[in-house]
Amino acid sequence: MIDYTQRPLNVYWELTRACELACRHCRAEAVLHRDPNELTTEEGYRLLDQLLEFGAPLPHIVITGGDPLKRPDVWELIAAARERGFPTAITPSGTYALSEEIVARLKDQGIWMMGLSIDGSDAERHDGVRMVPGSFEQTVRAAGWARDAGIPYQVNTLVCTQTVDDLPAVYDLLVKLGAARWSLFFLIQVGRGRGLEEVSPDRAEEVLQWLVKRAAERRMPVTTTEAPHYRRVMAEAAGGVAHLPEGARRGFGIRDGSGIMFISHLGEVQPAGFLPLVAGNVRERSPVDIYRSSTVFTQVRDMSRLKGKCGLCEYKNLCGGSRARAYAYSGDPLESDPLCRYEPQHASNRTV
Repeated sequence: MIDYTQRPLNVYWELTRACELACRHCRAEAVLHRDPNELTTEEGYRLLDQLLEFGAPLPHIVITGGDPLKRPDVWELIAAARERGFPTAITPSGTYALSEEIVARLKDQGIWMMGLSIDGSDAERHDGVRMVPGSFEQTVRAAGWARDAGIPYQVNTLVCTQTVDDLPAVYDLLVKLGAARWSLFFLIQVGRGRGLEEVSPDRAEEVLQWLVKRAAERRMPVTTTEAPHYRRVMAEAAGGVAHLPEGARRGFGIRDGSGIMFISHLGEVQPAGFLPLVAGNVRERSPVDIYRSSTVFTQVRDMSRLKGKCGLCEYKNLCGGSRARAYAYSGDPLESDPLCRYEPQHASNRTV
């Protein structure tokens, strides 16, 4: 059992914010050109050496962006991560830079999983979110190349009012494509995402209940990003946490700042990409020390500090609510997650 107060499960490393896409929900507000103040290649090597100090089991490195393929040294950094023993994944953008040859090279360099984004069941819907014609077809092609190369791939899908009705068709498409995992990202209104609408708490609950049924079909694992109350819905459907299979409990307790750490292209360390509270910079302080002892991380990990409904909820230790959404709404990461409609059992305030 990993102690998430001491080490994360996943370190998301944003190599760059450069990207050819102009996605309507982009957290990073990505641009075409790289920032000259990005961590250098040598600083990247030093960062990986510092992350070794977490010890075993080493966290997974998720190389992200922007589009990490916009960094010419991405191959050297992947090689350095793999040489140090880090399980390494990557989330390239669905552009023409992602070719069959690139996917094959990712396989050769030991990438264990690739993340792709599909936000609609057809080109009109997906490209309407990604804002670049051809992105849908290129992403579908990349999924086929990953499958043929033997790289498992996770598909990330945005959930907001503009996409929610299309989710069943997206699910059918991903089953057909053979995705290894489906992760649904429930919109946080940060970056360019401020121009989109979140679903209502009631609609979110309906979607989560629908996802539990899809997960029960066992065609592919289904997870959520910034909707941790999916775990509470799973537990309710099973008749309690004790009745859930072990695999279904694997993500319980992982939340922004607990099992998750984000490192920006400038070296800034945050509890999550969608929670823009900077706890320190790897140019000045060890990321291990930041994760374990900074005020930002220790506070968002402490479930006894939660306020409102989240503080009273008997499911807070396995869910904890989206700290990023609480911060986006209120300016306080310890406030309640406004997307969750659940009313806790105030009288007993028991935990499950």
